[in-house]
Amino acid sequence: MTRLRLLPDGASSDASVLLETRGIRALGDGMVSVVLAAYLTAVGLSEVRIGVVVTMTLLGSAALTLTVGLRAHAYPRRRLLQMVSVLMIATGVGFALFTGFWPLAFVGLIGTLNPSGGDVSVFLPTEQALLPATAPDSQRTALFARYSLIGALVAALGASLAGIPEWIARQWSLDATTTLRFTFVGYALLGVVVLTRYRHLTPAVERTGEAPSRALGESKRTVYRLAALFSLDALGGGFVITALLVLWLQRRFDLSLAISGAVFFWAGVLSAFSALVAVRIAARIGLVRTMVYTHLPANGLLILTAFMPNAWLAVTCLLCRSALSQMDVPARTSYVMAVVTPEERPAAASVTNVPRSLASALPPIAAGWMLGQSTFGWPLVIGGSLKALYDILLLFQFRDLKPPEEQ
Repeated sequence: MTRLRLLPDGASSDASVLLETRGIRALGDGMVSVVLAAYLTAVGLSEVRIGVVVTMTLLGSAALTLTVGLRAHAYPRRRLLQMVSVLMIATGVGFALFTGFWPLAFVGLIGTLNPSGGDVSVFLPTEQALLPATAPDSQRTALFARYSLIGALVAALGASLAGIPEWIARQWSLDATTTLRFTFVGYALLGVVVLTRYRHLTPAVERTGEAPSRALGESKRTVYRLAALFSLDALGGGFVITALLVLWLQRRFDLSLAISGAVFFWAGVLSAFSALVAVRIAARIGLVRTMVYTHLPANGLLILTAFMPNAWLAVTCLLCRSALSQMDVPARTSYVMAVVTPEERPAAASVTNVPRSLASALPPIAAGWMLGQSTFGWPLVIGGSLKALYDILLLFQFRDLKPPEEQ
């Protein structure tokens, strides 16, 4: 019964399972996002090649997410999630076994690895499409806030564990590459746990009746407009994903992996609890304004971080940014699910998430090159500026399109 206390009133046991799997996956994502750059460096990859591997993981996630989203309206969702869980297991095993550039890039392309710390994987749109049906409409934003809270909080815990491989290497005089490889073994084991939990979803999460002939219908134009704007936000985010921020902190201030892990643990904690605050703000000013008015100051802090003269000021700016930057996540997801019909939700979740993966796929190559040329935080400046532009455009284009509960 304890696990159900996290659920809003009226939520079903399926909601509990989906929140649990979100947390389990987030633990692996948090660890991998911090360890990935260090592992790729340890096996001898240059900054540019690290950026290429990161790009491959994002491109692969985008392609798989789009395929799943556009076909999910005609396919059993529980089976879909279980199949992707098997892919998660294979991804962890692949990264643990291979050390060459091309094998790692290939596994990144076809796998579920997430270098950003946040969830950009194929799991996300399917779970987002299922969640609204597991609770009353009045509790939808609150449910997505808890979904974001658990994801961010457990990802922060995963980030804090990123220093364990270095500790093991020192204590047992082991090769650093070998101990870093343990992280990916752990990722595969978490995939086994996720697979087991998905088997507890009930038939109620499946759509009843005849499947619709089209993934998107009357809401197509709205979904495409949102997807275009979200891609701009993700384009900026691709310059500052966790793996690259860790690399920048190491190059700029010589921060160890353990300290970087601690930084992103506290960043994740702040992000996690900000999701609950977003619910109250949204109830007062609406979902779109909540997205913009919390996200815009966060992007200003991101730009400011690049100009900080020492590690502590830079970390302070990053932590302050984390306290604001994720408030838009539950509001954004709730908004998308509210302005489309229930039948369109799987495709809408996919189409609005895929551009985030695609648009964030190319910047890591450029950011990796920039970090190889200079220790100044050019990726932070560019990323923050693009994300701020997204905020302004979102407000002007969608401030008058309100979900039913705000009308």
